[in-house]
Amino acid sequence: MARTASKPRITVAHATPPNEKALGGGLEGASRIDREVALWNPSMSSPDQIINPGKAVADARGRDIVQNDGYATGAVALHRDNIVGAQYRLNAKPNIVALGVTEEWAEEFQLTVEARFNNLADSQDCWFDASRKNTLTGLVRLGVGGFLMSGEVLATAEWIKEYRRPFSSAIQMISPSRLCNPNELADTQQLRRGMVLDFRGRCTDFWIRNGYSDDPYGFVYKWTKVPAEKPWGRKLVCHIVEQLMPEQNRGIADMVAVLKQMKMTKKFQEITLQQAVVAATYAAAIESELPQGMVFEQMGGGAGNGDAMAEYIGNYMGMMGEYLDASKNIAIDGVKMPHLFPGTKLNIKSLGTPGGIGGGYERSLLRHTASALGLSYEQFSRDYSNTNYSSARASMGETWKFMSSRKKMVADRIASFVYQLWLEEEWNAGRIPLPAGKTTAWFYEPGVKDAISAATWIGASRGQIDELKETQAAILRINSGLSTYEKEIARLGEDFREVFQQRAREMKMAEKLGLDFTMAAEKTTSGASTQGTLKENGGKNANADDEDF
Repeated sequence: MARTASKPRITVAHATPPNEKALGGGLEGASRIDREVALWNPSMSSPDQIINPGKAVADARGRDIVQNDGYATGAVALHRDNIVGAQYRLNAKPNIVALGVTEEWAEEFQLTVEARFNNLADSQDCWFDASRKNTLTGLVRLGVGGFLMSGEVLATAEWIKEYRRPFSSAIQMISPSRLCNPNELADTQQLRRGMVLDFRGRCTDFWIRNGYSDDPYGFVYKWTKVPAEKPWGRKLVCHIVEQLMPEQNRGIADMVAVLKQMKMTKKFQEITLQQAVVAATYAAAIESELPQGMVFEQMGGGAGNGDAMAEYIGNYMGMMGEYLDASKNIAIDGVKMPHLFPGTKLNIKSLGTPGGIGGGYERSLLRHTASALGLSYEQFSRDYSNTNYSSARASMGETWKFMSSRKKMVADRIASFVYQLWLEEEWNAGRIPLPAGKTTAWFYEPGVKDAISAATWIGASRGQIDELKETQAAILRINSGLSTYEKEIARLGEDFREVFQQRAREMKMAEKLGLDFTMAAEKTTSGASTQGTLKENGGKNANADDEDF
């Protein structure tokens, strides 16, 4: 008898009803049920779709808050002073290994290039600025300040042939708001708010408006298309953006994240100040001690005359005014003590209560803003009342890390853009010493231009809180091989070559005049010499970290 094959059993998994995990996965921040985040629906668009539509308004508000808010203005000044300082100088460092040249040529190149470039950079004729308004330092400070307000820097390379010009290269600083689509067209796959992109996302051309959108000069609807570079590689546009996300083409300012808080802080301060002014204003009321009916009868009132109350009050106030005018007030040291109308007294009332500014609430708002701008609260608010050496060093260290990265990202790139333009022109003009066996065409071989124009830039001094301690630390770093004179002197905003040359001249002159300056500097607070303090690892003041300023 044949046996029938048994059918396999099929288990059907029933779908579980929707729950929180099904709606938001296993991430609490992605939950669609929790009351705290249920209505949080951020945009899932591309970075350009998020930034570009609100870019013009964000930049305008950034400029407005800087022009009208003291803290925002101070933040821009802090960035300029802590990154650029009073003078921005070239420290040429050609990559001799990549170039395959001798150190003798590199030393000759450095001396020649630095002397010529720094001399022109500080010229009051402002040769590097196409508008002839700023020195190199001024151009870099302008770019750093603008980056804080708009999140980007825009400049074009110009070739100017004029009488008296020592060279033709110059740059024109341009407001990023003028970088926009021609005829105000909408963004496309290849056109993103004034930037023409290829299929890899590289910008090949820039559309720059000839004026501002509300200019009355006739340039409102005229644009110029500027190539990113020449066919042989000469850069024509310097566009600096620090990307927060991939595929982001336009920049957004750091202060955009706190524009609302900055505006509210300013409003809070204004209201609090107004309240303080009102609190300083006193109003006085004259009160009568007589019963209401008696006052009414004194004013001539009686039964059935309630409708004439306003007239009677006017008569009473008139009689009181005549009495006060005619009364002989007592004066003591120029202060008058009035003799009041019978049955009345003077009651002074305050109209408000001051408070708020300088309190904990304002400090919390300022700390929030300072954090977004990369500054410490103490620097941003100029409030050092609760700061000691340790906290000051910690806050200065954090700020310095931010400023160093911003210097490399923005200030150095602006200066290097100018330097490369000038160096290319000088190289082709034969004013720069060439290595043996090389021609001017060598400059355009792959990687050579970048290796020749490699440089560091000396900007603002880092600053010192305790000069003795920090000088001792610098000496220890040099003596232990952890640092160099070049780095330590650059921290002070100086060029080590200039310092060494000046020191040699001073020592030679002192020797010639028979002067002796070998006495060790003494620390007045402890009486220990610098050498002794170094040996004692801080000496008697080793616990000075907790001293308040």
